[in-house]
Amino acid sequence: MTPDLDDALIQALREDGRATYRQLATRLGVPRSLVSTRVRALLDSGEMRIVAAADPAFVGDRALAHVSITGQGDLTGLTEGLCARPEIPLVSATSGPVDLVAEIRATDQTALRETLCWIRGLPGADTVRVNLYTDVIRGTFASHFTGEVTVDDIDAALIEQLNVDGRTSYRDLAERVRLSQTAVRARVHRMLQARILKISAVVRQDAGSARVKVGVGLNLGGDESSVLTTLANSPETEFTALTLGGYDLIATVSGGSPPELFARLERLRALDAVHRMTTWFHLHTVKEDYGRSVSSLSSLRS
Repeated sequence: MTPDLDDALIQALREDGRATYRQLATRLGVPRSLVSTRVRALLDSGEMRIVAAADPAFVGDRALAHVSITGQGDLTGLTEGLCARPEIPLVSATSGPVDLVAEIRATDQTALRETLCWIRGLPGADTVRVNLYTDVIRGTFASHFTGEVTVDDIDAALIEQLNVDGRTSYRDLAERVRLSQTAVRARVHRMLQARILKISAVVRQDAGSARVKVGVGLNLGGDESSVLTTLANSPETEFTALTLGGYDLIATVSGGSPPELFARLERLRALDAVHRMTTWFHLHTVKEDYGRSVSSLSSLRS
């Protein structure tokens, strides 16, 4: 029962990283004590982190892209170089048609192109292919901010604290920014409701991980709604984006076992709108850090 419960808890915490144990227990229909035990075990083992990130549109990142990289020789330097760049929040070693995949979040397409040119110049980089996200439909840190909202120094400090631990208590947050718990709770709720901020679970992916994660690139024809509906209705879907480039859609799907994941992918492949499917296993997610600092973004401050 524990693997299924862990999967359900991870999914619930992806949607709301600050959900209380009581809320999680009610949602899943299990005792609160069991929820508390399993969440603490996932956090203490490092299998899962709960972190916050500001919405990419809010911080001015409007050119988002998925990059597939094939390398030559030892890729350690290439990987370390990618991880060092703040505009690259995700770097993952993969098994499949490419060696590495990464995500770029840039202010505009000019900045995106500059980063791509820099990647192509790295020692060990052979081929670099890009898919531009046109619509991020589902993602751990894609909350689709559209409003005209600003933050002040205290809001920025709260975001920085939640970047480290998204479940930091309101009491601890209040002590760090020297406000009342009520005032801090109101500020965090305002940022969540305005979709400035998303607090979500991030799951470790390496050789010791209990879960399997697969990237999926789809070439589509006809009505794409059936594909989007299938992915939306699958709790294993972590990420979905419509793209321009080699694929029409890119998704990330995870599961507790390869057979379970294989069955999900075969149902997706069988859809009439799917003309071609390419997959890659995430062997080791070297970097997954969407916590871009807002302290230096003076244009967002009130």
